[in-house]
Amino acid sequence: MARLFKGKLVNKIIENLLVFLIKLIYLTCKKEFIGNQPKSKPVVALFWHEKLAFMPFIFDSCWQGRKANVMISDHKDGQMISDIIKHFGIGSIRGSSSKGALKVFLSAIKSINNGVDVVITPDGPRGPRHSISDGSVTIAQKTGVNVVVLSYKASKFWQFNSWDKMILPKPFSKLTYYISSEFSLEGLNIQEAKNLIVKKFDEVDSII
Repeated sequence: MARLFKGKLVNKIIENLLVFLIKLIYLTCKKEFIGNQPKSKPVVALFWHEKLAFMPFIFDSCWQGRKANVMISDHKDGQMISDIIKHFGIGSIRGSSSKGALKVFLSAIKSINNGVDVVITPDGPRGPRHSISDGSVTIAQKTGVNVVVLSYKASKFWQFNSWDKMILPKPFSKLTYYISSEFSLEGLNIQEAKNLIVKKFDEVDSII
């Protein structure tokens, strides 16, 4: 029991330190936001896993009057991410693509039916980098909701040697956030939908 309590305490300390760190860095940065929050309610929002660290700020700044749940893996790291995003008023849908995938899918459908946006990293949690999962397409198509692509660029950043090439903006850099216009995946097969999503990501990257 004591070991369990100690482990939870350490995790809580790490969680709060990470939140403090990213908020402190964010405060020192110059920010620009391009695009507007979606008009449809709800939507499926997509962003690459490499942008995870500072993406919560786009919801904190631009998601006014909306709620969002992020799909997060059941891994130990997933719990830490889930706890961190709570500080930004973002909920989570926990699950695994290999185990309990149906449960995760149904939870996402329920979230959308309740008017809550579902946020997905289509190449997470293990890649390949910049790939599009079937689930991110299926959820949007089964519910008939529109999709938006989110991204940001940092003028200066650290890049980790991880599968996703995770980036962490450096203090006093410029952050440019982008919210794409809404688009629909209805009437497309899986591959066509994936190609359209990749095209939208490429368009965003060319703008910012």
